[in-house]
Amino acid sequence: MYIGRDMTELSMTAKKDWKDSELAFFHHSLQQMAPYLNEEGTSIHREIIKEIEARGGLQRSEADWQHGTEQQYD
Repeated sequence: MYIGRDMTELSMTAKKDWKDSELAFFHHSLQQMAPYLNEEGTSIHREIIKEIEARGGLQRSEADWQHGTEQQYD
């Protein structure tokens, strides 16, 4: 379950100021809805992807006994 700022607040915040968990959650959400997004939604998703790439990605390269390879939103 995601606990954090909603898209209304985040839309007024620069992507560079978003937390990794916010980027990961909204990327995943928009990715699931991609076939139904309008031009504005597609643009927001593209900006999120660019910010994730600028940060070098979000996934761990290795799993250990405490952490999996999937990004946790909470």
